Amino acid sequence: MTTPHLSRFSADQALAAASLVRGLTDRLAALTSAEATTLAGHLLAPGGLATDLRRLLDAATRHHPTTREDKDRPVTVPPTSVKQTTSRPTVLVVAPGDEVYRGYCLGQVAAAYDVAVITPQPLTWEAEYVVDHEVADPYQRDQLLAAGQAISARRTIAGVLTWNENLLVHTAQLAEDLGLRTNPPAVMENCRDKHATRRLLAAHQVPSARSGRVRDLLEATILAEDIGYPIVLKPAGQAGSVGVIRVDTSEDLAAAFDFAAAGAALAGGQNTDVLVEEYLDGPEISVECVTQNSHTHAVAVTRKKLGFEPYFEEVGHTVDATDTLLDEVAPIAAAAIRALGIDHGIQHVEMRLTSTGPRIIEVNARIGGDLIGHLVRLATGLDLPRIAADLACGATPSLEHSRLRAAGVTLLYPETSGTLTHRSIDQDFAERTRWLDLVQWIGAVGDRIVLPPEGDVDVARAGLYVVTGYDAAKVEERLAETAQHITLTVRPGGPGREGAA
Repeated sequence: MTTPHLSRFSADQALAAASLVRGLTDRLAALTSAEATTLAGHLLAPGGLATDLRRLLDAATRHHPTTREDKDRPVTVPPTSVKQTTSRPTVLVVAPGDEVYRGYCLGQVAAAYDVAVITPQPLTWEAEYVVDHEVADPYQRDQLLAAGQAISARRTIAGVLTWNENLLVHTAQLAEDLGLRTNPPAVMENCRDKHATRRLLAAHQVPSARSGRVRDLLEATILAEDIGYPIVLKPAGQAGSVGVIRVDTSEDLAAAFDFAAAGAALAGGQNTDVLVEEYLDGPEISVECVTQNSHTHAVAVTRKKLGFEPYFEEVGHTVDATDTLLDEVAPIAAAAIRALGIDHGIQHVEMRLTSTGPRIIEVNARIGGDLIGHLVRLATGLDLPRIAADLACGATPSLEHSRLRAAGVTLLYPETSGTLTHRSIDQDFAERTRWLDLVQWIGAVGDRIVLPPEGDVDVARAGLYVVTGYDAAKVEERLAETAQHITLTVRPGGPGREGAA
């Protein structure tokens, strides 16, 4: 008997193979018994498709063992475990952030490049991926530039990037200082300043919202009456929906203006301006884009779930690789990116599907937050962090999809503000559910959970979970099913209140 020669598979090919097999499994489960029996006869015939699938699945298993990690265990990596330098190019990442939301970003970059980082504190979880680092306050331009020069004196830096919205301008300045490829800092300033963004979109006739900058409540009142209620108040220079509120009547304007102004004054903002804007009706989405040499390729659409009206808190996201909406919204996203003068990088373009068509909310010149990049990888196979590193180094990344799947994340908020006294997921469900990709707790027992409007995403979320499926409908079904197996208990001041997330 001759043993067939098995070709070597790359890690990405192995992941694609696993995705294919699981997708077929999902679809077979939906067939009637008679249909499944007939199809199985064809698949299992000697030398048939099953032989190839077994080879692919074996390769996937070799590259990606299925052992489930303990998602509840906090990880602190001692700085002494910094990786050894290799012959690969070095990418400098500014402020890689926290492990929950951005750990996958650093991991994907480190899979292809040596990574150096600049962090405000000594390394913890990042050390696993890093070959060099400097501790400096990245919000202080002089400290950031000095840290970058110190690293560049020790090794050749091929590219610089960040996925931190508030550090886009400083990171562009650092890249310029090191003589590396970057969008000009002035372009990043226009992305960070929502008033400047609106002016450029209007000048280039990109569909957006009517908007104006105001200095006080009187100016806000006049502009709101001119635009017509409902309107939206928002800080011009913040991120993450900080200080953003819908105002339905003039009676609500004064309190809403104070809320937006307080958000604008928080640390990390580009400026303290407040905008009065036309309210855009309809579902909210984002378009995940890759731009190189001023050419933009939209790679995915993210469907968003919002909560806590009249605030704009994002409570979930879904990505489907076969979403037909992409063809409709891609040209609008690309037009917005051109209007802002962005030459390269990853863009997260938010818009609303209004009654008059898709209209731009804002353009973020970085990978989307809330694990959106991770969802894109699960759905399409594209590693946005690695693509961002490729672009920063002047390389041309591949944008070919290796998967046609869907994925979604639910961000867990308790029913009320208070002290988190219990959090759990049914362990039997978690262990046997292969499509449950990730469960991550954020709030620890004993933490104070503060919901909007008093709290923001940093103190309002207790955890998150990610599921996969062969399309968006299946993902929504699985997100709902998982919610029934998760329990959060919060003590709002008296006895704890328990319920499904």
